[in-house]
Amino acid sequence: MKQALIECVPNISEGRDQSKIEAIANEVTSVEGVKLLDIDPGKATNRTVITFVGAPEQVVEAAFRLIRKAAELIDMRGHSGEHPRFGATDVCPLVPISGISLEETAVYARQLGARIGEELGIPGYLYEKAALKADRSNLANCRAGEYEGLKEKLVHPDWTPDFGPAEFNERVAQTGAVAVSARDFLIAYNINLNTTSTRRANAVAFDIREAGRIKREGNPITGKKILDDQGEPIRIPGKLKAVKGIGWYIEEYGIAQISYNLTNIRITSVHIAFDETVKAATERGLRVTGSELIGLIPLQALLDAADYFLEKQQRSKGISEAAKINIAVKSLGLDDLKPFDPKEKIIEYLLKEDTPKLVDLSVQDFAEETAGESMAPGGGSIAAYVGSLGVSLGSMVANLSAHKAGWDDRWEYFSDWAVKGQAYKDKLLYLVDEDTRAFNKIIDGFRMPKGNEAEKALRKQAIEAATRYATEIPLEVMKTACASMEVMQAMIQEGLPNSLSDAGVGILCAKTAVMGAYFNVRINAKDLSDRKLAKEILDKAARICQEATAIEKAVMAIMDDKL
Repeated sequence: MKQALIECVPNISEGRDQSKIEAIANEVTSVEGVKLLDIDPGKATNRTVITFVGAPEQVVEAAFRLIRKAAELIDMRGHSGEHPRFGATDVCPLVPISGISLEETAVYARQLGARIGEELGIPGYLYEKAALKADRSNLANCRAGEYEGLKEKLVHPDWTPDFGPAEFNERVAQTGAVAVSARDFLIAYNINLNTTSTRRANAVAFDIREAGRIKREGNPITGKKILDDQGEPIRIPGKLKAVKGIGWYIEEYGIAQISYNLTNIRITSVHIAFDETVKAATERGLRVTGSELIGLIPLQALLDAADYFLEKQQRSKGISEAAKINIAVKSLGLDDLKPFDPKEKIIEYLLKEDTPKLVDLSVQDFAEETAGESMAPGGGSIAAYVGSLGVSLGSMVANLSAHKAGWDDRWEYFSDWAVKGQAYKDKLLYLVDEDTRAFNKIIDGFRMPKGNEAEKALRKQAIEAATRYATEIPLEVMKTACASMEVMQAMIQEGLPNSLSDAGVGILCAKTAVMGAYFNVRINAKDLSDRKLAKEILDKAARICQEATAIEKAVMAIMDDKL
């Protein structure tokens, strides 16, 4: 149940006045559900980079408020700095993190731009994936001429703004323009070498980075540059696209590093950059000792790295998220220079709710919580948890089978089943807490005021909606637990013979989850006012029960035969 998350990285044209920077950044924290991750001011550039993350709608609202406040506090008529700029909020890129595509993020970027133009009267351009015209996809084109050239640019027919006024009025003279985009996530990533030589580190960087190196006559370092017909140096491209890189020496660590900017991890991932650097370094007599992540990284980037290295080892990819993170950290050597804490470096982990979850309790605490005087967690949550245990057993058998000596040619088959099992497990664990939340919504409905007819109507409506949801959640538990039985079925038929009993217990747990959730569907459906809907749900639930019972019967026959 992956939440849609986007990152926003606005750059404001103020890097020296801390009070203004804080006032502008505080606009972000005024939006519930948005987390401010970083404020990075630069005095020489007179520019501050602000980073925050959240659900798309909330991030767009926070970005709008930030741009509005920046327009109030920053006057571009007196601004100077080393970095190119043309507005109080110079650029405002939106970056998909998880649960949302770049194309979907571009829609939000365009919505933000339209709102800036309409409500704030600030002109601007849409670039990269949000661009409406091909020549505006490049930020440098949009910002060409900077603030000083804005008066002529806005009225030029080729550069009519994508949003906001096409004139340099008094308002625009103060605020300048803003460039809004949707772009891929950029990762700052350093790879450690067993050398102190910047020149040798650079040699590897030039092998890898997209720009490569300049072609020269004779000596590749000091030889004369070879020019093209236009007099420009001819370049020998590097191995990887969407990669910028340079070598440097880090006195703090006493080693040389290759400092990469991975500008599009959909094109070149962290693990590919690492592996190709290992190859290039080895060819030059160097050894990669590890790597260092600067800033934050999306969870999926590390999960993809884990899958990459597991596949190279011909190991099952159907292991837990925590185990995958550990594999990625060790394979990339992210803890080479200092400890790597996933809770501080992975964006999704930084955004986790502080509210305690049932699934975060120990086994004993979960049992104690269930046995207490509170009505929640109840049968629905327990059914979902039992189902998660069942398919976890199926995944275990798949992982053991993938690693069995002599079955090396079948590791992918069993890995695929383990991956399926992990997906079922994750959904059932989500439903453990969701069933309790659904029950609490009913209680909240009954606590609503009923002092007059209007309040009574709202209360009745809320109770009906909550009851429907509390009926649909255990139905989802039934569907998921029943579907998960396919993992145990496959393992009973083809998995490790010595783990036959484990897969059998998994089937029984899944069947128990189906029947237990069925009780909850029935007890909640009886309270629905919409009897037509109640019948539809009950009919679906009955069919799932019949299917699970048939699967259990067939599997038990196989179990009896094999045992």
